[in-house]
Amino acid sequence: MTARVGWPDVAKGVCIILVVLWHVVTKHAIEVEGAGPITDAWATLNAQLLPLRMPLFFLISGMFAGSAVNAPTGISWRRRAGRLAAVYVIWVVIQTFVLAWTPDFDTARAENGWQLLAQLTISPTNLWYLLALAVYLLIARAVRHAPTAVVLPAALVIAAIAAAGVIPDLGNLWQLVQNLLFFLAGLRLRLIIERFAAASGNLRALMLGGAYVAAVGAVGVLGMRQWPGVWSLLSIVAVAFGVAACALLDRHAGVIARPLRWIGQRTLPIYVVHMIPLALIDGALRGVGWVATPAVEVVWPIVLTAVVIAICLAVHAGLVRVGLGVLFDPLRPIDRLSRARTAD
Repeated sequence: MTARVGWPDVAKGVCIILVVLWHVVTKHAIEVEGAGPITDAWATLNAQLLPLRMPLFFLISGMFAGSAVNAPTGISWRRRAGRLAAVYVIWVVIQTFVLAWTPDFDTARAENGWQLLAQLTISPTNLWYLLALAVYLLIARAVRHAPTAVVLPAALVIAAIAAAGVIPDLGNLWQLVQNLLFFLAGLRLRLIIERFAAASGNLRALMLGGAYVAAVGAVGVLGMRQWPGVWSLLSIVAVAFGVAACALLDRHAGVIARPLRWIGQRTLPIYVVHMIPLALIDGALRGVGWVATPAVEVVWPIVLTAVVIAICLAVHAGLVRVGLGVLFDPLRPIDRLSRARTAD
């Protein structure tokens, strides 16, 4: 049996931590009374990681979607897309009810049936990654016979249009459109990406990291964020750096890589649950009139990110233990029934 390559799980672990940290900073920390330049610096740092977080996440997702997309019968991709879409619907509805108890928390929530319908379709919520994956599987299946030399340039053009601000401001719809490129790249270029990761050393990672920092600075200083193609090219540099850095961590820094791999294998419950404990903690702290100090500003985003992730994993374990694992895998009962019928 071939050993599981570790760096993709490291990358997923890094990405989900950065997603939670982003929401901790932008939806909570900057709203705390007393927050000042240190929190602003946290927000700025997180903003510079935008080209890395979700593009790298989608690249890894695409790399492991090949068996479903290219299956002869088409059942596999439908089942996977249906599972993702069902999880999205379930947790958007759960969030809608829970977040109604935290009206001061700054995140989108439906206040009526029409808004909920929009969030489930054309105006994705913070859970948009799940809906995006379901849509990407459909698109990837539809174009599976088209040459890569046609598919990826077309996806790059689509990403450039989305990044230019042309798409209407409907929740995270622009992100859903923009990141198709990286999912398809992971799907179509898996062997190239794996060879790139295996050949990456300290010098390559350092050079790519320097290029990423320089490019982010240039885009910010020159106001190039919405120039056609610029954001997509910046994301490509960021993702290349992310792959090289995660491959190095996996090979040479086991003490760091092991927990990241462990978290990377548990991204779904963290992703779907994390906004709820964050909102509840935010509401509780507002209720006691909590005021941040400079020392707290330095460490609080890191501490709260760790706390939220721990709560998410505990909630997942608890729900599975009481028989509610179906909330994370709605098709599990159908799969069990199918296996039982096959056995008979």
